[in-house]
Amino acid sequence: MATIPPPPSVDPALPPAEPSKAPSPLAFADFRYFWFARFTAVMATIAMVVVIGYQLYDTARTDYGMSIKEASFQLGLLGLFQFVPLAVLTPVAGWAADRFERRRVAIFSNLIDLLIAATLWWLTRNDALTLPLLFGLAALHGVARVFSGPAMSAIAPNIVPPAVLPRAIAMSSIAWQSASVIGPAAGGLIYAAHPASVYVFAAILLALSAFTISRVRPVQPPPAEVRRHPLREMVDGLQFVWSERFLLGTITLDLFAVLLAGATAMLPVYARDILHAGSEGLGFLRAAPAVGAAAVALGLAIRPIERNVGVKMLWAVAVFGVVTVGFGLSTHFFLSLGLLVIMGAADMFSVFVRGTLIQLNTPDHMRGRVSAASGLAISASNELGEMRAGAMAALLGPVGAVAVGGAAAVGVTALWSWLFPELRRAKTFEPQFK
Repeated sequence: MATIPPPPSVDPALPPAEPSKAPSPLAFADFRYFWFARFTAVMATIAMVVVIGYQLYDTARTDYGMSIKEASFQLGLLGLFQFVPLAVLTPVAGWAADRFERRRVAIFSNLIDLLIAATLWWLTRNDALTLPLLFGLAALHGVARVFSGPAMSAIAPNIVPPAVLPRAIAMSSIAWQSASVIGPAAGGLIYAAHPASVYVFAAILLALSAFTISRVRPVQPPPAEVRRHPLREMVDGLQFVWSERFLLGTITLDLFAVLLAGATAMLPVYARDILHAGSEGLGFLRAAPAVGAAAVALGLAIRPIERNVGVKMLWAVAVFGVVTVGFGLSTHFFLSLGLLVIMGAADMFSVFVRGTLIQLNTPDHMRGRVSAASGLAISASNELGEMRAGAMAALLGPVGAVAVGGAAAVGVTALWSWLFPELRRAKTFEPQFK
């Protein structure tokens, strides 16, 4: 049987940090640059994704004369178009994060998204949007995401000491979640006032992110004793995850739970035709989960959990599924907002535990490829979850699609706690030796 490797190595240039006296991650200048770059990039891309979803649904309903069920299915297809490049390029992206200077990979992905923002600005300004164009740009955004995720995830452990890493992950999540609060709300409001301007807003933020990540000192790929063929190294990353039951269970729990319970794709439907809140309401609906997630991330950054982490992760996923059922059945805007806040809080808790466990159970020379595999699972759960929701909405309607998916996620959590007892036995964040 394969064994879990020792804790990941950390750049020797970093000052040591005793566990009992670990400083804040913000004490390190490189982490401050990293945090701001992540914040601005996420704010820009989420604002864009929210508006693209609304534009696609509105275009399908208005210009193509589709029914609610037919337009809901188009939203599912939007998720599929984002997922295909992720599925195809994930091994390449993970290999790139382990072979090339990681900042440059992250900057490359930002520039792709900046190109998308400029194109959408021109199309929106000239009233030239069509469904094929929106699907194509969504696919290109999938390319940007697949390279950004592994590179950014692999940078963080090399710019803080190991004792600071759990707090650094929580603070990185704060960057993500706070941007996920501001981005959708700002995107919806800017779009309502002047549709094309939202893409100017996004382009400026992406340029700031690219500049800021360039200020982080170079994060070179870790040395390897023997460099093998790139395809062999890509396969090694997937085989490593498959052979380690603990990592496999951790990654696939999120994959199947969110795949079944994801409600994000249906938010344009709820905003336009169920809650009657318009594009402004959609922005707040998309921001609501991030409000709960940001609150939990802030609490974890101040006081990270230390005991019974595996059981707590499982309970968080179960709560996520139950609250999703409630949201699916709600017809009141403010109740829906509250349920989405709770949903985001539960999701953030499980994300924090899962992310810390994965990072501390993976050697540095494999981090890019394992992060890519984890990113593929997350993307599969999100984008294929949108496809699942769209397909089910075409059959059951959007309410049935969301409610049934939430109930299924609860069942997956119970099943995984039985199939992977290693998850229940994870008492702390220490590497889980067999």
